[in-house]
Amino acid sequence: MDAQLDFRSGLKDVVPTLFGYIGVGLAFGIVAHTSHISVWLVLLMSLLVYAGSAQFVITSMLLAGSPIGAIITSTILINARMSLMSMTVAPYLKEESLGQNLMIGSLLTDETFALSMNKLNQTNHRLKPAWFHSANLCAYLVWAISTVIGALLGSLVPDAKAFGLDFAVVAMFIGLLYLQMITDRSKPLLRHLTVAGFVAVVMVVLMRFMPGSTAILVATVLGCLFGMAVERR
Repeated sequence: MDAQLDFRSGLKDVVPTLFGYIGVGLAFGIVAHTSHISVWLVLLMSLLVYAGSAQFVITSMLLAGSPIGAIITSTILINARMSLMSMTVAPYLKEESLGQNLMIGSLLTDETFALSMNKLNQTNHRLKPAWFHSANLCAYLVWAISTVIGALLGSLVPDAKAFGLDFAVVAMFIGLLYLQMITDRSKPLLRHLTVAGFVAVVMVVLMRFMPGSTAILVATVLGCLFGMAVERR
């Protein structure tokens, strides 16, 4: 990763994260197939929902015959964290048009958000639409293609859970957190570990009193507030 912020640099920077999209995308496609979801529905879900964790949840809820309202509500809660990520990125794009910001925000993912936070360390805290569009579009297309291929290959895997494929999203997030910690040299590693540990403890406690998707959102907000307090001290 270098200090360039053009379209070509975005393609180059996003390549390492694509292996995560491919792995999780294939896993989702296989899980969807074993849950009797058609290839066309897998493609449509990947293009419209475009959220790995939410798509796994939608698949399990469809299989369980959950009401459409419950599925929509769960998806909104799971993806609510993206509003926090968008607000974090927005200040670096405040000079860009509303249309540019909407396009970037619409395709922002956990991976491209983490990538942009790492990029800030190389560019004197600057971001450009060309770089973001390149990374976002490439990730979007690779995700959709990977899920479709996974659905087509699903007939080769009779029981996806037996291989732990439903854990793929969690494993990917752990990898992203690790990369963020070791590449952000602006803050001590101990500070990263302190905030991550706080969020983990809060998450465990909250899950005793509320659904997991709601607990994630609340833990994320509390983690941000805790991180701000630690940073100011």
